[in-house]
Amino acid sequence: GLYGYKQHLFPIVQGSVYKDLRIESAKYIADKGAVGNAIGGLAVGEPAEEMYEMIEIVNDILPQSAPRYLMGVGTPENILEAIDRGIDMFDCVMPTRNARHGYLFTHQGILHAKSKKWEFDLSAIDSLSSNSLIQSTSKSYLRHLFKCEELLAMQIASINNLSFYLSLVKEARKQILADNFVPWKKEKLEIVMRRL
Repeated sequence: GLYGYKQHLFPIVQGSVYKDLRIESAKYIADKGAVGNAIGGLAVGEPAEEMYEMIEIVNDILPQSAPRYLMGVGTPENILEAIDRGIDMFDCVMPTRNARHGYLFTHQGILHAKSKKWEFDLSAIDSLSSNSLIQSTSKSYLRHLFKCEELLAMQIASINNLSFYLSLVKEARKQILADNFVPWKKEKLEIVMRRL
């Protein structure tokens, strides 16, 4: 295969938020016996609760032996809720798009890097980050870079958000394997939704 890896096509379950269409589509897709299955059309502005309901309906039909890929999702909260409902894979512009606008996901909550409150704050962007750049860059310096419209600001913010997302899903996997995901998720949701 290309780059030394075998590639696979995942068929996509569609149907918007219509239960009957989702069921019909999921049954059709499940019968294909694909290596993995995708769930599409649930990151286009519908309320999160409707997205979660459609995930539950679809996941009751799709085979558990094949990975489930939720397309275009989402916030840390969405990812944790989707994992809890059986989703294995994600893709989303959220971490880098938000970063370009100065919104950072951290282990303490959501940080708006352009805020004046960080003007003289010499503490790390995220002291709990696994990324040494993020541990060693201050909030005030990042704010300064954004204020000067320096492209480095968007790069650092993107590195932060991608590092955070990777850390989040790695920890989610550890908690699943330790049979502790649900209580951990409850605690984590309070943090990832907090505005700093």
